[in-house]
Order: sequence, then C-alpha cells, then structure tokens
Amino acid sequence: MPASSKLRCLIVGASGYTGGELLRILNSHPHAEPAQITSRTRVGEYAHVPHPNLRGTPAGNLQFIRPEDAQPADVAFLCLPHGEASAQIARWASLAEVVIDLSADFRLRDTASYEKWYGSPHPAPDWLSRFVYGLPELTRQDLRTARYASGVGCNATATILALLPLVRADLLDPHQPLIADVKVGSSEGGAESSPASHHPERSGAVRSYAPAGHRHAAEVEQMIRMIQPHATPRVHMTVTSIEMVRGVLATVHAFLRQPAQEKDLWKAFRACYQGEPFVRIVKSNVGIFRLPEPKLLAGSNWADVGFALDADGQKVTLLCAIDNLMKGAAGSAVQCLNVMMGWDERAGLEFVGLHP
Repeated sequence: MPASSKLRCLIVGASGYTGGELLRILNSHPHAEPAQITSRTRVGEYAHVPHPNLRGTPAGNLQFIRPEDAQPADVAFLCLPHGEASAQIARWASLAEVVIDLSADFRLRDTASYEKWYGSPHPAPDWLSRFVYGLPELTRQDLRTARYASGVGCNATATILALLPLVRADLLDPHQPLIADVKVGSSEGGAESSPASHHPERSGAVRSYAPAGHRHAAEVEQMIRMIQPHATPRVHMTVTSIEMVRGVLATVHAFLRQPAQEKDLWKAFRACYQGEPFVRIVKSNVGIFRLPEPKLLAGSNWADVGFALDADGQKVTLLCAIDNLMKGAAGSAVQCLNVMMGWDERAGLEFVGLHP
C-alpha cells in the first residue's frame, strides 16, 4: 500500500450502532477510511442523521446507498442481522479482498454446533473454515495471514477474556462447570426499538432476558477446545439487562484443579496479558473502582479483567468489563483489521474512555 493512501472501507448496514462506531473509528484512522456505507432504510441520507456525533466530519458527510449499489472496496465490514452475511458472503467477498463480519454467522467453526445453537443448518458451510475467529488476544497469529475475520459476541468476548488466563495455565477443574453471570447495557439490543426497549418498560429494570442457554456460551466452549482440544467444557451463561446504555460486565464463577494462592492467579494473568495492547488487569486495594467497571470503558477498546479468590483457594470469581459496541464489536473488528494488515494494533483505537 503506498504510504500516502488509505484503504477504502465499505460498511454494509452502517445505520446501526456498530456501523456508527466503525464510522467514528475510521474517521480518524491513520491507514483506513470509510468510503461507502449502505442501508436499506436510509438511502440518500447522510451518516450524521442516525449518528449525530459525526456531524461536521468526513464520515458524517457520507451518504447511504443501497446494498446492491455497493462498489469494490479494499475492506468490507458487514454489520448485518443474523443470517444475512452468510447468505450473501460470496458477493461481499467478490467486492473486497478483506471481509470482517460483525454478525454471529461465522463465529462457530463446527456446523453441528452452529445448527444446535442457531436452530438451522449454516447457509454457507464451506465458508466457515475460511474465517478466523476475530479475537486478537486468542487468534492473533492466524489473523496475521487471514483475509476473513468473524465477529465475536460481546458477552463471549468478556467471558473469554475473563477465563483465558486460567485456561491457558490449565488451572481449571475440568469436572466443574463454568458459570457466567453477564450484566449488559441496553445498546446490546441494537438500534431498532421494541416494546421491551420502550423507556417506561426499560428504565429501572433488571431483566434476565437470557437466564439459560445463551448462544454466546458456544463461543466460550469453542475457545476452551481451541486451547485444550480434548476438553469437554460446560459453560452456563445468564445475561441480564441493567440500567446502562453501553457496557458488559462478565462475572464468571470457576473452580480450580487444586487450591491456589493469589500469587498463582497473578502469575497466570500476567503471563496471559503481558504486552496485550487492550487488556488491563484491574485488582486494586485503593480507590473506588477496585475491580473492572464498564462505566470507565465507554467508547474505548479496553478490556479490564480482574479476579477474587475464595478463602478455600479453590473457587475463583473472574471479572471482565468491556464496552459492548467497541471491544465487543466495532473496536475489536478494527483491531482485527490492524493485525491483518500488519499495522500498529492500536491504530485508530487510542481513545481511553471517560471519567466520570
């Protein structure tokens, strides 16, 4: 790529929240720029209409076109409802050499697992092996030579990053289940309104909308098998919507093979995340934010992880906080692009969050 040029990006389905976040990130990315945006409902409108934070920016002044009018680009980001990206993947791959899908369509490698969790056969099974699971902390080496990257579920991202140090260190009791209690903000429901998101119904609610069987548990089990091929993990995930717009906090209850001390967990976490550009270990004895807190991560690509060990040394509570629209979606997608293109992994993702 010539030093003076930027990769031209096509964002398919750019009127939603993740599309808006991609526009915000790429608006100031040093090596890539948004060039085309599609929408079925906002053709001819400017991007700053659904994304008013982009007023006065080059990204905000782009106009939506119909998906069928999209032209070739260097990179295609697919922000489509479940099932649509896989049904149309051949077309998008013909328009862009690099495709990053933010939906659930290419997250699971196994067709039987996909059918179990999503209720129907995969529309494009031959494409599953072409996609690399888009979590750099887990698959960075494969992403470096990939052309296609899948999205990662936001709840799966937080749960995986909480568990990853102990899985890699082989500290978990294989005979015990993993219990993930995930609290999420309202933006996880997407930009389209529904009776459940109506303000009088939503405000002040603590609603466990997926008390059992959440699909993102499949991604966590897949992660464990990627690292320990003979493992038979059991992950039980509950997702509860709380009074928050952005954010995910995963609280994972796990049991260790044998009693451990805090220093053993510190060793595992530091070994896993030393040098990671977007993961911070948050376990402090001072201040009011002593463990991971989603509020501090709004708009950033950071993932904050922490842990607490029970007195018996065998039960551990693992925590991870992220912004679901960033590290849980658009931010991670751009991080994948940076890895795939050999750029600085932090490019375009330097925003550090807000306080208060």
